[in-house]
Amino acid sequence: MININYTIFAGGCFWCTESDLRKVDGVVDAVSGYSGPAQGSPSYENHRGYREATQVVYDSSKTSFKKLCQFFLDHIDPTDAGGQFHDRGESYKTAIYYKSEEEKAIAGSLLVELAESGIYSQPIAVDLLPEEAFYTGEEYHQEYAKKNPVQYAMYRRGSGREDFVNNVCQIREEKKIAWKE
Repeated sequence: MININYTIFAGGCFWCTESDLRKVDGVVDAVSGYSGPAQGSPSYENHRGYREATQVVYDSSKTSFKKLCQFFLDHIDPTDAGGQFHDRGESYKTAIYYKSEEEKAIAGSLLVELAESGIYSQPIAVDLLPEEAFYTGEEYHQEYAKKNPVQYAMYRRGSGREDFVNNVCQIREEKKIAWKE
């Protein structure tokens, strides 16, 4: 039986966050957009006061909020308080949005676990925020990696994200650091 749920992550460039999260078994859809105040109409040209974000629709019989958070945290630089890679400023800061006290507790415990893991020498800077309004981004941003694979690959590699994520995976493997169940 399919049990549909959703969550929102802000991970810097929404192309990268969307593309990464689509790889998780159980993810039904991932939508690039903007998260922030319930009033307004953010756009790519003007999203001041909003963060680039990805709304993830998932089958909770196949994956969980916790597993999605773990995957998300391994695919960003969780120590960068000023944005992500080439994208700088408030609109590109990272966040996990929660809908309930249970989700808040799960995400909070993962941020503590990550801080104590020994992977990073700097403090964890991912914001844990109550869910805000989500606005779907412009159509040309949806599934950008699939529609524009060459440009996307150049952006991802050029920004430093690809090497960073690969390095984190290598550190986890070498040091035998796994997420707690």
